[in-house]
Amino acid sequence: MTPPRVRFAPSPTGYLHVGGARTALYNWLVARSHPDGVFALRIEDTDRDRSSAAMVDAILEGMRWLGLDWDEGPVHQADGVEGHRARALELLEAGRAYRDFTDPEELARIREEEPDRAVRWPREQWERLDPEEAELRTARGEHHAIRFRVPSGETTWEDRIHGTVRFRNEDLEDLVLLRTDGTPTYNLAVVADDAAMGINLVIRGDDHISNTPKQILLYEALGLPVPEFAHAPMILGPDGKRLSKRHGAASVGEFEARGILPEAMTNFLALLGWSPGDDRELFGPTELVEAFSLDRVGTKAAVFDVEKLEWMNGRYMEARDPSTLVEPVLEALGADRERAMEAASAQDPDGDARRRVLQLVSLLASRARTVTDLADALRIYLFDEVVPEEKAAAKHWYRKPEM
Repeated sequence: MTPPRVRFAPSPTGYLHVGGARTALYNWLVARSHPDGVFALRIEDTDRDRSSAAMVDAILEGMRWLGLDWDEGPVHQADGVEGHRARALELLEAGRAYRDFTDPEELARIREEEPDRAVRWPREQWERLDPEEAELRTARGEHHAIRFRVPSGETTWEDRIHGTVRFRNEDLEDLVLLRTDGTPTYNLAVVADDAAMGINLVIRGDDHISNTPKQILLYEALGLPVPEFAHAPMILGPDGKRLSKRHGAASVGEFEARGILPEAMTNFLALLGWSPGDDRELFGPTELVEAFSLDRVGTKAAVFDVEKLEWMNGRYMEARDPSTLVEPVLEALGADRERAMEAASAQDPDGDARRRVLQLVSLLASRARTVTDLADALRIYLFDEVVPEEKAAAKHWYRKPEM
C-alpha cells in the first residue's frame, strides 16, 4: 500500500469551523493509520483582503487543542502565486487555454439573459482570435482572463466515499485560470499546490465535488498524476440546514470556551459521518486511529447534536483524573478565579486552596457535562451568594408585588 500523503488546507478568513476540524481530523487519522503516512498543512491565503495572520494563529491553535499535529508545513499558498501563473501560461502555450477579453459587465448580462449559452460563450468569442492579435492586445495592457478549454467527453473518478462519480464535460464552463488582475483562481492554485506537495489523496467536504472534475481535467492537461478523492458528508444543524453561527457555537474555539474537552470534541467529530461498525461510541486517539477507515464514512449528511456532544463530554470528565480538571475549572471561573482561590484556602485546614478545589472537583465532576458546568457548581460551595438561573427563577419563584 502506498503511504498516504494527505493535507488540510484551510482558508484564514475565519476561525476553525467544526466542519473544517472534522476534515482535518479525517486526514490526520488516515495519515496516522500508516507508519509512513504524511499529514501536511497548507494555508490557502491567496485572498489577501480577507485573510489575516490572526486567523492563521487561531486555526493552528484550534488544531493543536484537538491534538492534530502535522508533519509538513504550514505552507502558505500565497507564496506560490508565480508558480500558479506559470502553470496557466503553460496551458496557454500548449493550446489548452485561451485569453478572454470579455467585458465583465457583458458576461454578466449574457449569464443573466442566456444562461445556457453563457457556459460556452467566452470560447465562442475568443478561441479563434489570432494569437498575434491576442499578444498585441495583451502588450497594450488590455485586461483579460485566461480560461481553460474544457475538452469534450466525460470526467469520471472513483470516490473513496461516494463510489463512481461522473460529470459531462459539456456542463462545465471553461474555467478561469487567471483573473483579469493576474491572480490565480482556486482550482488552478489547488491543483498546482497539491501536485507540488505530492498529495496522493484529497479528503474534503462533499461541497467540493463540483470542483473535482475541473481539477482532474487540469491535472491531466498539465501531465500531472491525479490523486484519489474522498468527499465527506456535510454537517448540518438540527434544522437540517448547513451548520453555522445561527445554530450557536460553530467554531472549535467556542466549544473550548464552553467547557468541552479536546478528547471529547475529537471523538464526537469523528462520528459525524463515520461509523466504527459496532456500538462503540467512546474512543481514545489511538483507538480512533486503529478503528477509522474511509470505507465506513457514509454519504448521508451528519447532524450536529450539541446534547450528544455534552453527554460525551460528561463521560470523558467522569473518566479523567480529577487533578487534570483543576486548572481548566479555575480558568472557567474567569474573573472569579482569585476570589475562588481565597475562599478555597479559607475552607482548607492548612490553607491549601488547590487541595480544596481538587476535593470539590472530585466530588462534582461525575454530575457535570462541561467544565463550565463544573465551575458553576463550585461557586455554590465557595461563595456565599447564590445566583439563580434567570429563566428558572422566573418560572418557579414567586415574588411579592411591590405596593
